[in-house]
Amino acid sequence: MWTDDRAGRGHRPVGGPGGGPGSGPGSGPGGLRSALARVGDRWTLLVVNALLGGPRRFTELADELGGIAPTVLSQRLRQLEADQLVVAQPYSARPVRYAYELTATGASLAGALRLLAHWGSEHAASRSGQDALPVVHQACGTAAEPRWWCPTCDRVVEDDEVDEGDEMRWV
Repeated sequence: MWTDDRAGRGHRPVGGPGGGPGSGPGSGPGGLRSALARVGDRWTLLVVNALLGGPRRFTELADELGGIAPTVLSQRLRQLEADQLVVAQPYSARPVRYAYELTATGASLAGALRLLAHWGSEHAASRSGQDALPVVHQACGTAAEPRWWCPTCDRVVEDDEVDEGDEMRWV
């Protein structure tokens, strides 16, 4: 369950040390909770997605995102910069203006965004009764499927072989 956090950044989980949905396994640092704290605000993942195409100036981002208030875009960019996911490069001295670019850590969100977009496409299509637009392997034209991969064993890891630890049990 989520509640509005007027003093903080958007929403926060209800509960905590005293019990409730926000307490228990997974409520500590790391994993999903850490990711949500860094990129879980409205618009943040859309800003990251827009920057995956390369550096953008503020007005380019605002135009590409469409509908985001300038103050919200400024807040999201400042937070992404504080979290070291985005770097601001000045391109004009008077007035000072910046182009925004993902750091290597920010760019590493690309895979997670692809998975989330794939999930959203599938579920939006199922709700509307239409077929989902699949992610297609360009080499053979087959719909690709997301899977866990173990680089040590050099093979796909099945769902029942994954130890997600306590972090994912709270979801």
